[in-house]
Amino acid sequence: MFHANSDLLTPDNSVVILIDHQPQMLFGVQSNDRQTIINNTVGLAKTAKVFNVPLILTTVASDTFSGPLQPQVQEVFPEQKPIDRTSMNAWEDENFLEAVKKTGRKKLVIAALWTEVCLALPTISALKDGYEVYIVTDASGGTSVEAHSMSIQRMIQAGAIPVTWESVLLEYQRDWSRQASYDAVMDIVMDHGGAYGSGVLYAHTMFGGHEGN
Repeated sequence: MFHANSDLLTPDNSVVILIDHQPQMLFGVQSNDRQTIINNTVGLAKTAKVFNVPLILTTVASDTFSGPLQPQVQEVFPEQKPIDRTSMNAWEDENFLEAVKKTGRKKLVIAALWTEVCLALPTISALKDGYEVYIVTDASGGTSVEAHSMSIQRMIQAGAIPVTWESVLLEYQRDWSRQASYDAVMDIVMDHGGAYGSGVLYAHTMFGGHEGN
């Protein structure tokens, strides 16, 4: 059972929000390898799906400038249409804000392109409105290493909590005895977990084991 009084993220107390993972935004990213960001974002989206965590997708100027949501992300939730905005700060968009409030969750797990704008602005706004914000740093990217780093520092100073996509996955799973999600979590790890995923694959193949971390 998940405990509502826990300060940790659980599938029952949080919502995952993916902001502006679009081609034009990805073009400008210089803080990390672009394909790695896609991989990590897809891993985060699959995490939300496996644990039935509400997920909000949003884009900016998709028809006129930034292009559609990255197909790899859209494929995880093929029926869900992203909320398209004109505002750089998603928190200033009425449809987006309504979607957040509708979830009833106060813990927001957010990843975005770019870190210094589309992640920083709604994070700071949400914090001011009393939400807890967990910024997924490795599923976000900025226009330079410095832009990404300085923006993360700014958000932390404002009260945001930095996390990575795999930490969110494992925080939701929490206990390897939770068999309902175990196999799906291992699939995500093997598909998107890099060295960790390779280790799990090796253990499963060579020993037929059910190894956690």
